[in-house]
Amino acid sequence: MKKILIIGAGLVARPAVQYLLDQPGFHVTVADQVKNKAAEIVGDNPGGNAICLDVNDNLSLKNTIADSDVVVSLLPWVFHPVIAKFCLELNKHLITASYVKKEMQAFHEKAREKKLVFLNEMGVDPGIDHMAAMKIINEVKMAGGEVTRFCSYCGGLPAPENNNNPLGYKFSWSPDGVMLAANNDGRYLLDGKIINVSGQDLFRHYDLITIPGAGVLEAYVNRDALPYMDLYGINSVKNMFRGTLRNIGSCETWDYFKKLDLLNQKNRFDFNEVTPLQVLAKIVKSPGLEVIKDIARYLEISEHSLILKKLEWLGLLNAEKINIGTASVFDMFAHILQKKLVYNENEKDLLVQHHEFTARYPDGRQEKINSTMINAGIPGGDSSMSRTVGLPVAIAAKMVAEGKINHHGVIIPIYKEIYDPLLAELEIMDIKFKETKLTNETS
Repeated sequence: MKKILIIGAGLVARPAVQYLLDQPGFHVTVADQVKNKAAEIVGDNPGGNAICLDVNDNLSLKNTIADSDVVVSLLPWVFHPVIAKFCLELNKHLITASYVKKEMQAFHEKAREKKLVFLNEMGVDPGIDHMAAMKIINEVKMAGGEVTRFCSYCGGLPAPENNNNPLGYKFSWSPDGVMLAANNDGRYLLDGKIINVSGQDLFRHYDLITIPGAGVLEAYVNRDALPYMDLYGINSVKNMFRGTLRNIGSCETWDYFKKLDLLNQKNRFDFNEVTPLQVLAKIVKSPGLEVIKDIARYLEISEHSLILKKLEWLGLLNAEKINIGTASVFDMFAHILQKKLVYNENEKDLLVQHHEFTARYPDGRQEKINSTMINAGIPGGDSSMSRTVGLPVAIAAKMVAEGKINHHGVIIPIYKEIYDPLLAELEIMDIKFKETKLTNETS
């Protein structure tokens, strides 16, 4: 009996847990600070159990990891180094859906020496994007070609029929992650030139892209694309881009949010005493008599601008207190977004992932390859975001437990022995790509 420990019973955990509970020969322990959340996911399945775990309690964390074969962390990345430390000490494999930060990369050599698999970036983005990209890149190489251009885009959006709020977005996971990412720097390669985008300018640097089946969307740079040239083995590319997809108007909206300092984690107020409107008045240095006019002046926009309507819809311009105690402006804004940008019962989300390749072959042919996945959530069931994050993690955990992954250390899913079976199994679950190819003769 293989023992799988899943730490974190948040929004993406259920599909992962249910998948592993359905596998013969596995016992699944779901650990969360709130035991009831874990218990609700496990239900009455005899192959699983739920426990209360505070990951800040090192002794409890260590003892819990000791009683497992494979650990899956669905917590924010900041907790992964502590979990990895105990996994290394106790000779346990580790799976996460998070980007490999330097704190995690530091475990590589020792984990490799112990023949441990510390498999990261195993969700949808990062995760499925790596696997779908490597599949096509290696197919091009096998045919004797080389990739000269690669652009990858991904976004979680409301399904068109449920896109019913003025921000064109709903949260299928915690707002904190989206808000923190809004300050990320970005970097990509355009016609052989490195383009750097500061976090301050992130939402001023976007393009419109048409994706078959999804329509016209905004795409802004997603972190640093350049390291993937080496990881993917495509150092000959002249264009390399990784982007995040959002509905039209999103980038301008979030740029205004940043201008209003709504992502400030240091500026704190007692929200039992002041209203969000009073906080905005303080930020824009308004005397308080005509705050909306003063916000318009501060943002250098007209008083009938759409962003003011969006602020009003969110409730930031009314005089009601939100009673969350002393908190940062960031916390206040996250609280409001989590209340307003929600999926109602039977509403669906949409996960859009789109890759564009240009390949050149020795005979002069140039081939353009597009690979697109559009996956909708299940009304009344799991969201697409939870399925496309949770299922790859769970399948990987099964593969590791069964000894089917022979790459060790801190790795990401760029190896054929990982992506071939994993993509095949996802396709059975209707998480699949549609590919199109266009070939031109060149001199």
